[in-house]
Amino acid sequence: MTAVRTASEVPVADRLLSLGARVSLGALDFWQGCDRRLSILIFHRVLRQPDPMFPAEVDAARFDRFMRLVAASFQVLPLADAVVCLQQRRLPPRALSITFDDGYADNHDVALPILQRHGLTACFFIATGFLGGGRMFNDTVIECLRHSPHSRLDLAALGLGVLPLDTPAQRAQAVAQVLPRIKYLTPEQRPQALALLQQACAPAHLPDDLMMTPTQVQALHAAGMEIGAHTVRHPILCKVDDATAERELLDSRAALQQMTQRQVTLLAYPNGQPDRDYALRHAQMARNLGFAAAVTTAPGVAGADADVFQLPRFTPWDHAAAPWLARLVATRRHRHFQCASAGAPADTGQIAGVRA
Repeated sequence: MTAVRTASEVPVADRLLSLGARVSLGALDFWQGCDRRLSILIFHRVLRQPDPMFPAEVDAARFDRFMRLVAASFQVLPLADAVVCLQQRRLPPRALSITFDDGYADNHDVALPILQRHGLTACFFIATGFLGGGRMFNDTVIECLRHSPHSRLDLAALGLGVLPLDTPAQRAQAVAQVLPRIKYLTPEQRPQALALLQQACAPAHLPDDLMMTPTQVQALHAAGMEIGAHTVRHPILCKVDDATAERELLDSRAALQQMTQRQVTLLAYPNGQPDRDYALRHAQMARNLGFAAAVTTAPGVAGADADVFQLPRFTPWDHAAAPWLARLVATRRHRHFQCASAGAPADTGQIAGVRA
């Protein structure tokens, strides 16, 4: 890996922020005693430049500063190592792991060099069915609405009304309305809905290079990054039968093991909301299939008593570095987070955000 920056190369403001974070984290670790906690960050894309439609999406400059602060404030562990330490009650102080979901090409092209610059490792959860020129369903929605030449769009065929597309903000709002309609369809139903959307939007083109190639996955692995399973077609597990869910987990893992020639032991549930996207039976399924741990998208931090097949993840949405780091530190005070219950999954509804 590329050498980490020396203290003299880090801006004074960031050094002060990190010092404050370490003091606060040290006090929390002392107060929590042997119940040290694990923060797990979750990212999806790291864009080269800010996106006018989604200004909250992390770009390279913001990610670089966030990682500089993380490297200076936390002890960053590979997720597999962190899970073992968590189970054995020997987490180091200020423990944190970094994860990415889905398998976007910018994870390799943009995020990897930044991680290497700061001496950090991360786990990349890959939905294998979209590698090498594929496009995730959520990105088809986003890019159709981004590139549509229309200023208004009639989406009655999808159970929606007429949506304005005059501004980037309106197009982003349209994505927020359309995406949940398609996200909770089965993988077999999604193509028809996407075809209807594409016909209505009539985009001049759609990108086919958003996701990694198998070679890029191999390069991440060769660079010392962890590779984890994220299913093949990114189904909502609660929307498919158990045989399909099991096959998605097995086939994703098998494909990644073939690419990396190494055992894949970590899993991220698609979309990841407990009782909405995955159920308790899926956590048991992951255990029975030989995974070592699985992560959700329930916000929180994990203590020694956490179910390692329902590990929470949390990344602040703040734009500025100071509140971003402060919120990340403050979250470590809270040990309670949502897990899937033994009951039936809740009825699905809209979920904020554009990444799955």
